[in-house]
Amino acid sequence: MENANNIGLKASWITVLANLFLSILKFIAGIFGHSMAMISDSIHSVSDVLSTLIVIIGLKFSSKEADKEHPYGHERIESIASFFLAIFLAGTGCYIGYQGITNLFSNHFTAPTVLALSAAIISIVSKEIMFWYTRGVALKIKSNALMADAWHHRSDALSSIGSMIGIIGSMLGFMWCDSVASFIICLIILKVAFDIGKEAIRELLDTSCSSDIEFSIQVLILSVDGVLSIDSLKTRVFGNRFYVEAEIVVDGNLKLKKAHKIAHEVHDLVEETFPEVKHCMIHINPDKE
Repeated sequence: MENANNIGLKASWITVLANLFLSILKFIAGIFGHSMAMISDSIHSVSDVLSTLIVIIGLKFSSKEADKEHPYGHERIESIASFFLAIFLAGTGCYIGYQGITNLFSNHFTAPTVLALSAAIISIVSKEIMFWYTRGVALKIKSNALMADAWHHRSDALSSIGSMIGIIGSMLGFMWCDSVASFIICLIILKVAFDIGKEAIRELLDTSCSSDIEFSIQVLILSVDGVLSIDSLKTRVFGNRFYVEAEIVVDGNLKLKKAHKIAHEVHDLVEETFPEVKHCMIHINPDKE
């Protein structure tokens, strides 16, 4: 059976080739179709290619086994890749916004043609297909970096919608619409960059899991026979996985082997129920009686 890393890499390379084709198509359509919005959109697609290459690097190295220098593994490389992707996206968005504003005040307007409009429609459909495909693979292999790349595809689809609206507006006589569309594309990209960067930073700062996940873990631990209560439960996100540390209370009169068996049952149950758990540490406390 194909492992998760290979599945993610395969999906990434497919979208790289698709985005290369789209970026060339949109750039040619923007030049010959007289649309600044479509040229900006083509730059966004080029950024998709480069960002997916960043994701490929993240997937390649994050799957490496733990070693002496990295005893906890390399999963955080995915988070680092996502962070650099966010920076790259932000830079792309700012450039597109600058070009849109510059073109808006240049007073040199030429009405876009049907060629630019056709390219926008093709881009919307293609990028939406890529979004759902990449998202499905990301959910399957539980890859945050790949999920970030999926939302990059969605942002490109939204930017193409903006391009289409701008092109139609310009074709109807509102010549400024095309340049305004470029600026709107900039805002969409910056929003996506912010969300991806925020999530990457959250993963890198040892943030705890959501309250829903922690509650589910508590309920699971308390379901184990012999666990009287929980003194402490801590979780921390590590890349696309997380650690669990819990202090459970058992009968203080139990023999060590029996208490250890209970702790082992809790450990195995948590890791079996939550495949995302990288490691589970269970500490035993005797009850106060």
